[in-house]
Amino acid sequence: MQPSPQRATHAAPPVSRGIHHLALNTDDMRMTIDFYTRVLGMPLVHALKVPPGVGVGPGNRGNPPFENLRHYFFDAGGDTLVAFFEMPRGAKQKGDRDALAAMQHCAFTVTEERFAAMIARLGAAGVAIIGPVAVGAGTRSIYFFDPNGIRLEFSCQDGDGADVRVVERWTQTRDEALAELRSLSDDPAWLAEVTRHLPAHRGA
Repeated sequence: MQPSPQRATHAAPPVSRGIHHLALNTDDMRMTIDFYTRVLGMPLVHALKVPPGVGVGPGNRGNPPFENLRHYFFDAGGDTLVAFFEMPRGAKQKGDRDALAAMQHCAFTVTEERFAAMIARLGAAGVAIIGPVAVGAGTRSIYFFDPNGIRLEFSCQDGDGADVRVVERWTQTRDEALAELRSLSDDPAWLAEVTRHLPAHRGA
């Protein structure tokens, strides 16, 4: 096992605590429940119907434009949820994950031990995977599709064991970030603003 890359911390605490939930779409909730609970090990924790008037009525706040939809939530770990709306069968075409404003894929973090177990679980369920692939920052990933055609990724960080700290592993030094950001802009004030929170050096 290679030693894990050094971690780094930055000086700009985010406003949010993290992701509350990702809201995805399916047209087969039973199939989705079976895959996320049995194959991915994400327990179902909340099942509801969208209240009347929130679909096509004046109370719609961005929900899918249908009434009486199922909206179910799964525990994805780390105090985050993955949620699904069940769309009426045939009401919408399958989306293009590479389109602008689309979700290209969703990545989940696991420990090294669970990474190996997840590869075995997916194989036992007959799910085709790509990987493991080295994706940078001492991280390996596998890629696969859920039965709705949603692209998913599971990642582990080499050498972390159970102490997985994603942001510290992926935080770059200021110079590392600037090496790429200068391909986007040569405005020194802007470059200084967006990197001032990054560390000059990596810690242990």
